Amino acid sequence: MMTLPNILTLSRIVTIPLLAALLWWPQWQLGYALAFVLYCLMGITDYFDGYFARSSDKVSRLGQFLDPIADKLMIAAVILVLTAQGYLRGPYVGDLHVVAGLIILMREIAVSGLREFLAGLQVSVPVTRLAKWKTTLQLVALGGLILSGALPNWDWLHLLSLIALWSAAVLTVITGWDYLRVGLRHMD
Repeated sequence: MMTLPNILTLSRIVTIPLLAALLWWPQWQLGYALAFVLYCLMGITDYFDGYFARSSDKVSRLGQFLDPIADKLMIAAVILVLTAQGYLRGPYVGDLHVVAGLIILMREIAVSGLREFLAGLQVSVPVTRLAKWKTTLQLVALGGLILSGALPNWDWLHLLSLIALWSAAVLTVITGWDYLRVGLRHMD
């Protein structure tokens, strides 16, 4: 069903390779600036696909399936490329900042698997307010890291973005545990 919300969601998925390509050359500040603009547009599209689906009563199964996948693919692509290009390095702990990205990716995969398992049991696990804060903080952190590639003299932005990424990783562990606790009640 090709509704406007589904087209917006699909546009995010199709745009991910372009985002990754713009991030591929760490010394290309213009590429990182363009990637930041594209990343922001993708975030805006994420907001509006849900808004239009709910406001026009066009929530579809395809949209419910694709929207979380689009989000996870975008986050994973950004984390992987930023890691490969050295943007998850920083003061105090060097490469250890990669662990924050790894925690986020592991939780996303685990919660997706848990949701799929629970769906087979016809158990719904609603998204909590804390999980929404986690997602927001994660998106802001990654956006800040991308922008710091466009503005390499702004060391403070890179540092604040790494702190935000670690904060998102902490919330990721907390919300992941919450989902796991709910899921364990439905396992033998």
